[in-house]
Amino acid sequence: MAIKVCRTAVLGGHKDKCGCCGHEQISYNSCRNRHCPKCQTTNRERWILDRESELLHVPYYHIVFTLPHHLNSLALQAPKHVYNALFKAAWKTIAQFASDPKYLGAKTGMTAVLHTWGQQLALHPHLHCIVPAGGIDKNRKWKYVQQESKKSSRNGKYLYPKRALSKVFRAIFMKEVRKTIDVPQEVAKKLFEKKWVVYAKKPFLSPHIVVEYLARYTHKIAISNHRLTRVDDRWVSFNYKNYRTGANTQNMTLEGVEFLRRFAQHILPSGFVRIRHYGFLASRNKPNDLNSAKNCLGQQPWIKEKFDWQYIAETKLNIIPNQCPKCKEGLLAVIEILDPLRGPPMGKY
Repeated sequence: MAIKVCRTAVLGGHKDKCGCCGHEQISYNSCRNRHCPKCQTTNRERWILDRESELLHVPYYHIVFTLPHHLNSLALQAPKHVYNALFKAAWKTIAQFASDPKYLGAKTGMTAVLHTWGQQLALHPHLHCIVPAGGIDKNRKWKYVQQESKKSSRNGKYLYPKRALSKVFRAIFMKEVRKTIDVPQEVAKKLFEKKWVVYAKKPFLSPHIVVEYLARYTHKIAISNHRLTRVDDRWVSFNYKNYRTGANTQNMTLEGVEFLRRFAQHILPSGFVRIRHYGFLASRNKPNDLNSAKNCLGQQPWIKEKFDWQYIAETKLNIIPNQCPKCKEGLLAVIEILDPLRGPPMGKY
């Protein structure tokens, strides 16, 4: 597995030398696997920069669509079909409410991020979605979501009624998933009897908080290194938050094989896209729809930009690219390429 050999001699690397003090060091290549806990920092910061250019100066809502555990066996057997149906159902649900004049009557947007795990690494498929409180109407004007009366239980706290969202989401998901896989009748019966969960939070205080908040989820993996407390030949121990007891931190120990089994449940199919954009935030709609919204709100138009790793390292991570770690004055230059599977050259580094 690529993660196992990340930043080791197995993947090769290069030997650098400082042009100022002569310091030499070896850097091994990263695996760049999206499930690796050590290879997501740059991608996350690049994603934040991309999203910041799309922000509208309006309230945003955080909505979470969760699949019942009765679907876990199907998700393991056909993850691509189940997770695609989850994305489609979530967007169609939001789009249906947005198109209703009772709530908005306009075209909205949505960014969705797939998570498949819980704190104990059990299978728990759900989507974290960020939705702006408005959209573009048929006259290409910005329209805010309708606020209900003070007597309403929603009263501006949530984008749309949660109970209604849950029922519509359940119906659309079942229709979508049945297009590609056969859902056993006994499972379908349990799913229609159960109340599905759509979690909705109050709007964020500012648009920029939206991006920073969602970035916690975009490039997150099932478990990060800092949660591991002990690893030996047989056991793996890690911390987790127990939300049933007030989100206090507890520790769990699993046999290595069981730990790997749980982790492997969250490895997505090759090429599967786990971050998706819809409505006026979809790539093909940004030049027209997103810029129409920005124009209505008096903002500068969106322009696609590219950010290289050097720019990200310096502006977001406070790292000077190729700076010598010893003298802090000179820059490191590559003097030798280390081929994959080749050990480090003689010497102490």
